[in-house]
Amino acid sequence: MKFGVFSLAELRQLGLDDWDVRKQVRDGSLIRLRPGWYATPIADAAVVEAVRRGGALGCVSALRRHGLWVPPGYDGVHARFSKYGKKPRGRSCQGSGRPLPVVTALDSVPIALDCAVKCMKAEDWIVVCDSALNTASLTVSDLQSAMGTVPYRIRELMARCDPSSQSGTESFARLRLRAAGFTVHVQPQIPDVGHVDLRVGRLLIECDSKEHHTSLANYQNDRHRDRKALLGRWLTMRITYDDVLYGWDDVLADVRAITRAGRHRIRP
Repeated sequence: MKFGVFSLAELRQLGLDDWDVRKQVRDGSLIRLRPGWYATPIADAAVVEAVRRGGALGCVSALRRHGLWVPPGYDGVHARFSKYGKKPRGRSCQGSGRPLPVVTALDSVPIALDCAVKCMKAEDWIVVCDSALNTASLTVSDLQSAMGTVPYRIRELMARCDPSSQSGTESFARLRLRAAGFTVHVQPQIPDVGHVDLRVGRLLIECDSKEHHTSLANYQNDRHRDRKALLGRWLTMRITYDDVLYGWDDVLADVRAITRAGRHRIRP
């Protein structure tokens, strides 16, 4: 996954020799970004910018390009530069330890996470790491092995991650409920209902999104699950992306209103 940007070594691996590269630069099939780096005319603009500046697309920008869910608020091009690169222009992101060489146009997920811990809020970083663990078929051990030396801060944050989380909003809700002192079960199996996002006692919390909950089939399935939950004496609370990111105080107040009255307690 190069997003249309290649090093000369990568082009050679694809079977192009130096004459082929020069010919494609002349006819416009390739654009020379800097010595040893080339792009196709339709290459990803952010990757092109990072490489043209002398580095690789990294940190939050790379995580987004890998398809991970990144919270809002991290705009711009985040680039990582090697120890031997020219003095970078614009934002420069570095991970822990010695700067790694830039050998690809897009940093891997582990390297990008290592850089992103310095650019992101702790809660946001955990949410993105959850996404990596859940969608990229990676484990905490995989990430740490690829990072090399893992500082205490990253190990501490990873201890709070959960690969079971199915969405960014679910990860946020889990972290914030636990920070508020609640015991939260992630993706528990409920008889006659199936897996639900979160459970606090007998309060089932579903984090709904437009993408997965507005089709007719999903709409009907959600109502069916809610009926079965009610028959099983469970309480269901459905919250949205906006509720979690922009209205959390109200959500937490509602959860506390239920738990304060003891309505969430599981009794025989």
